[in-house]
Amino acid sequence: MPPFWAAPPWTNHSRSAELEFVLLGFAHVPSLRPMLAVLFLAAFLLTLLGNTLIVLLTSLDPGLRVPMYLFLRQLALVEICFSLDVAPRLLVTLLWPGRGMYPTSCALQLFLVLSFVSTESLLLTVMAWDRFLAICRPLHYGTIMSLRLCHLLATTCWLAGIPVALVFTIWLFNFPYCGSRGIRHYLCDIPPLLSLVCADTRVFEVSVLVATVLIMMVPVSLILMSYTRILAAVLQMPSASGRHKALSTCASHLIVVILFYCTTGVIHLRPKSSYSPESKQVVSLSYTMVTPMFNPLIYSLRNKEVKAALVHVFIQRRGTFTP
Repeated sequence: MPPFWAAPPWTNHSRSAELEFVLLGFAHVPSLRPMLAVLFLAAFLLTLLGNTLIVLLTSLDPGLRVPMYLFLRQLALVEICFSLDVAPRLLVTLLWPGRGMYPTSCALQLFLVLSFVSTESLLLTVMAWDRFLAICRPLHYGTIMSLRLCHLLATTCWLAGIPVALVFTIWLFNFPYCGSRGIRHYLCDIPPLLSLVCADTRVFEVSVLVATVLIMMVPVSLILMSYTRILAAVLQMPSASGRHKALSTCASHLIVVILFYCTTGVIHLRPKSSYSPESKQVVSLSYTMVTPMFNPLIYSLRNKEVKAALVHVFIQRRGTFTP
């Protein structure tokens, strides 16, 4: 294999139709494609609406300018970017099947997917640590979670996954591809692209496994440790209302954590697993379409503070400007 900095084999022929990739998402159910397109378009619009609302509320309402909502705003921004990267191409695949995709476009989508997955994984970990400090170290919470530290953690979450995503994208697209250029998926991801490579990829697969453990399994272990400590602290609270408030704050986070880490782990821990491409597409929908759509509902829109901010920002301000 040539060094990762060498020009990929398709760079001199990227305009050739035979070197284009073709996404074959849901090709096994052609009759359902129009209905799936409508459903995914609705999910895409709801994702943009819900997460944009979270970004606006946490930015405009002074009562939500606390660390928990600062990290929640970052998570909403990640979900918006993730959806803009995945959903438009998915809709094109469903409505215009067989349409080609330049390798550079495929590589860019893969790079962004890997970056956003890494960012979300780290953000969920930081949010768990934030809840741990708020519940188990309430007297020191304000001192530890300073605004400067919050911004530093958020910036680190956004930037940490970029080098990893860049290395794996360049490495994967330097492999020789042979035979069909049809990607049996609705997005450019590592497992479906690996199935098109006609070279020894064992070192690459081991490297993906190591990176997945570091970026996914280590964070989920830290999250579980945080929530174990939180649960122990909550059970010792004398007030039933206090226990209920603390558990309800963390329950929504755990739902997202389980959904996100279980599905991404299944896909990336064994990129050449025996699961069928069709089943991988369904599993991938969970973290590429379902989780971004439900995050605003699970995390915030059922939260009393967010509901109060919604009234304050959009209803009271509107009444203020009404003659």
